[in-house]
Amino acid sequence: MAQTLSVTEMLPAKFTPMMKRQFIFAIEGIDAFLVKTAARPEITTEEVTINWINSTRYVAGKTTFGTLAVTLHDPIAPSGAQQVMEWIRLCFESVSGRAGYPDFYKRDIQLKMLDPVGTVIQLWDIKGAFCTTAGFGDLSYDSTADMAEISLTIRFDNCVMQY
Repeated sequence: MAQTLSVTEMLPAKFTPMMKRQFIFAIEGIDAFLVKTAARPEITTEEVTINWINSTRYVAGKTTFGTLAVTLHDPIAPSGAQQVMEWIRLCFESVSGRAGYPDFYKRDIQLKMLDPVGTVIQLWDIKGAFCTTAGFGDLSYDSTADMAEISLTIRFDNCVMQY
């Protein structure tokens, strides 16, 4: 039988969307105001196939976390490049060739999504993060307005969305 909906059921509920530009991405040892862009975590769960006679079933397999792409401003002072290199040197020191212990170079990251008045409305705790790629960008005499940037690829062990 056909059902007639009331007007309140047909109208969308009032909501305020979360805005991409309202965030704080805090990496230990790197000033948060240097972060220009950042990715939120990506979580992938493999599927395990179970074949049985003429049918197929699936269950969850291992879960992995993707890498995070982060772009930093590279001002003259404080130097974003210097802060990044200090982090990288904890993993690998190019002068001596020494590698570091994970306890030295793995850092925690907090990603805070904010509402329009600055209240934290979503909090991600990202654990065991380290830099796998640091790109210090290209240069050009033709550019008049482009600012220097640093691109990072960050690998991490685990993340939890607190709320």
